[in-house]
Amino acid sequence: VQLQASGGGLVQAGGSLSLSCAASGRTLSSYTVGWFRQGPGKERDFVAVISWSSGITDYADSVKGRFTIPRDNAKNTVYLRMNSLKPEDTAVYYCAAGRPGMFTRATLSNSRQYDYWGQGTLVTVSS
Repeated sequence: VQLQASGGGLVQAGGSLSLSCAASGRTLSSYTVGWFRQGPGKERDFVAVISWSSGITDYADSVKGRFTIPRDNAKNTVYLRMNSLKPEDTAVYYCAAGRPGMFTRATLSNSRQYDYWGQGTLVTVSS
């Protein structure tokens, strides 16, 4: 599976941005797809995840209520819709696909559960 993340850019605090993660080489129908982010000088953190087959989603507490992770079956693409952006959301955002053994926060937030990664797209939120 090859993942292509796009849609990053510069936005003012309170604004919105939508990221895309387009997959090629294989359908995502049997995968769990997650978004992670890595801010300046920080570790890579879990943001959101969706089980492609069930549609079940989960979000980091820091983005819950502001971000959503819809998918488009026909386009084999997952999105990250980001609203009410804050300066602390500034980071490189990565999408990833894998087959975690369990759909629990502890498992899904572990980047080692994901086998395929996109190249990252930079989101900068100005205050």
